[in-house]
Amino acid sequence: MSSELLAPLDLAFWHLESSDHPMHLGALAHFGPLPAHGDPSTVLDLLARRAAAIPRLRMKVRDVLLPVGGAAWTTDKQFDVRRHVREIALPGADFAAEAAGLAGELMERPVERGLPPWEMYLLTGAPDGSFAVLVKLHHALADGMRAVAIGAGIFDEIAATRRYGGRRARNVPPRSWLPGPGRIMGAARERIEDIGRAVDVGASVVGASFLRAGQIDVRAPSALAAHSSGTRRVATAVLDLERVHQVRRTTGGTANDVLLAVVAGALRRWLDGRGEPLPAADPRALVPVSRRRPGSPAGSGNSLSAYLLALPVTEPDPATRLASVRRAMDRNKADGPMRGAGAVAVLADQLPSLAHRFGAPLASGAARLLFDVLVTNVPLPRSALSLGGAPLRELFPMAPLARGQALAVAMSPYAGRVHVGLVADGKAVPDIEALAAAIGDELDLLEDLGGV
Repeated sequence: MSSELLAPLDLAFWHLESSDHPMHLGALAHFGPLPAHGDPSTVLDLLARRAAAIPRLRMKVRDVLLPVGGAAWTTDKQFDVRRHVREIALPGADFAAEAAGLAGELMERPVERGLPPWEMYLLTGAPDGSFAVLVKLHHALADGMRAVAIGAGIFDEIAATRRYGGRRARNVPPRSWLPGPGRIMGAARERIEDIGRAVDVGASVVGASFLRAGQIDVRAPSALAAHSSGTRRVATAVLDLERVHQVRRTTGGTANDVLLAVVAGALRRWLDGRGEPLPAADPRALVPVSRRRPGSPAGSGNSLSAYLLALPVTEPDPATRLASVRRAMDRNKADGPMRGAGAVAVLADQLPSLAHRFGAPLASGAARLLFDVLVTNVPLPRSALSLGGAPLRELFPMAPLARGQALAVAMSPYAGRVHVGLVADGKAVPDIEALAAAIGDELDLLEDLGGV
């Protein structure tokens, strides 16, 4: 039976979870009708077969004796894919809205920890024969990029490559529990470098936390700082990618800068529609950054850092908001993802297993000391994808909520559009659909202004 130790950050995500704060990623994918008016219910068998063929989805977590407090991925000998893949028929009167509503309910529920930590739901019932698939993967299993690599195995194009011996992803050897003598000196040098980096990051995190501690009640809008209820609501928005690039070409910066400015403006518009006063200071966004090098193997587990960004919600001018975001992100990139308070994930990588096991429950509420909302961009394959011959129309990523957080925003470009998935605490943000609508309105405004 193969085993692989959970990396420190994976272990942190595993122990951060509680019944009210599940730590799984999600994606809601909408597909067109099957060829020749096929029955969407037949897709259930296809999903089950393809999911069962992905080795990573057969792995569950178990405790280990060494290192103390550690855990390992191990193959589930009793693996039954039917415990993970299910079909739910919806009424179908408004299939997209029904799918988003059900996604919110399903995202509330933690995955079962005694099994491989993932679930897939086939959602059927659309009058035109289209269907949707909701995927849930525990954050300990993968970060956003790794989740895409794992989930892509259900698509026709990737499954065919695997089946017919095309180019395959390189296997990543399991982490060695007891390194051999030849690796000890190199590991020692790396550890010294890691400790120095951890000290830098730790100082930034502690400093940023203390700066916020005295003003936590005024930093964020009340909706974003609400106590968690354990409920979830999901809403979606779709933006035209070419329009995003048009604004980028006019203003400079990156497409992600434009999207972050859109989120800032949408929050301002949404708060105004609620009749809420603007916050005394701009809310801070945690913007995850992958530490995987381009072209390197996807590997297993999480490899993340992050930037902290003050979303200019208090700025009334949309062009100034965009310029502010661009300058702040340029500063973040100049410093690099391995420095600054946003690199708290790097710090987690340096802590021993026992610290994660006992410290995670105590530290779970510390997210509010660093940031108010998560905003992440998850890249998808550029090629057209399908499932059982049904074309993928839309794919909305969904991020988990940390304790004390009421909103997470995830975005993925695909097929010329940016798909935005919003996950919110259901009681703190019952009007999440209004925020989704504001996202589209903000892009309209930026385009109308010509980005200046």
